[in-house]
Amino acid sequence: MTTEQMLKMALSFKGISQAELARRIGTTPSNLQKVKRNTLTREDLEQIAAAMDAEFVCRFRFQDGTEI
Repeated sequence: MTTEQMLKMALSFKGISQAELARRIGTTPSNLQKVKRNTLTREDLEQIAAAMDAEFVCRFRFQDGTEI
């Protein structure tokens, strides 16, 4: 699943638009084009998650249960 698909699902789950998300993170909807270009940083994703009352989690999970 792409970042764009994940974001669309999260926005749908929260019932908010990309324009509302942009307002919440203090940017313009056109600046959210970073999603389509796949140039969001981890910090961008954490800020977006916080604006949706969520937590962004990214990790590697190995077969022995180790997570990095």
